[in-house]
Amino acid sequence: MKSRALATLLMLCAAAAPHAGAQAVHKCTQDGKITYTGQPCAGGTVIAVPDAPAPSKSAAAELKSAKKQADALEKERRKRDAADEREDAAASRAAAARHQKCDKLRLDRKWADEDLRRAQPQHEERARIKAQRAADKLKLSCAS
Repeated sequence: MKSRALATLLMLCAAAAPHAGAQAVHKCTQDGKITYTGQPCAGGTVIAVPDAPAPSKSAAAELKSAKKQADALEKERRKRDAADEREDAAASRAAAARHQKCDKLRLDRKWADEDLRRAQPQHEERARIKAQRAADKLKLSCAS
């Protein structure tokens, strides 16, 4: 754990001053606790931090290429997300229209059944056919 903390500290120091000369890190022990600082301390140990390597031109070109590719992927993702949202909205509208149509067909069937119950004997056959047709339309369109 201590070596990991030291490695992290060394990396931070190296990143903080990449163009400066070699930096010194002081390892201090006080009351049994080890701390690292840029300032000297009594009885501390000096740890030299090497200079950061100079950035290479190929690394800069690779970074630029990676950023360009990431931007293209992000643009494509946004495009896909927008298409998915449009598709979801269209599906929601279609479902709402189907639900509304089925509600209307249920109401038509209900009214046809009421007409059948109230029909006079001479009109009963006509009302029965109308009620059956309303039930068939509902079953065909809204089988669920």
